[in-house]
Amino acid sequence: MDARITPMRTRVHQPCAACRMLRRRCDINCSLAPYFPIEEIDKFACVHRVFGASNVIKMIQMVEETRREDAVKAIVYEATARIRNPVYGSTAAIFHLQKMIEELRSQLETIKSQVLELQQHRDQLLGILMNNVHSLDLFSDMHDPMFGESSKVQEDTVFELFGDPSSVVEAVSWSLTTRSIDELAAAIKNCIWLFLFDSATSKGA
Repeated sequence: MDARITPMRTRVHQPCAACRMLRRRCDINCSLAPYFPIEEIDKFACVHRVFGASNVIKMIQMVEETRREDAVKAIVYEATARIRNPVYGSTAAIFHLQKMIEELRSQLETIKSQVLELQQHRDQLLGILMNNVHSLDLFSDMHDPMFGESSKVQEDTVFELFGDPSSVVEAVSWSLTTRSIDELAAAIKNCIWLFLFDSATSKGA
């Protein structure tokens, strides 16, 4: 029986981006291989240009192994920012983001103030409407001879035309910024009186 000898396939170790760029042999104990694969040679080029390979190795070894990946990300970010802005580096980006945060906070406070003001106007207008609809003084003058002694108008008549007063507030709340509360209240009160007058005259006819 012929014995066939099959050669063992040796696994070829692919060098990392650091060793490829530095033209050195990359062994299995390379401290940069886990963080700079061959596909990311441009990333290591930025880091090597700013810090140097030996300094990068020292910085990585100073960090706990569980946090080294985050440390490498920070080193890469700082190197990229330093190349883009040699004077300030990542500090410029930090200042820019802090300025944006302050501007957004200021805008948020302004919007909150505007919302609170509109809510106060809405509540004030709702109070005026409810007082006009439910006040006894609004209906006590309906005994005028032109309406007839027995033709007292009920509150239901107002609700048939305007619905729930809260819906009236929602319908006119958009104009609160250009009209005063007194103007809106007077206009709505006039509409109510006109409706009451038309209702009474139509019944008399």
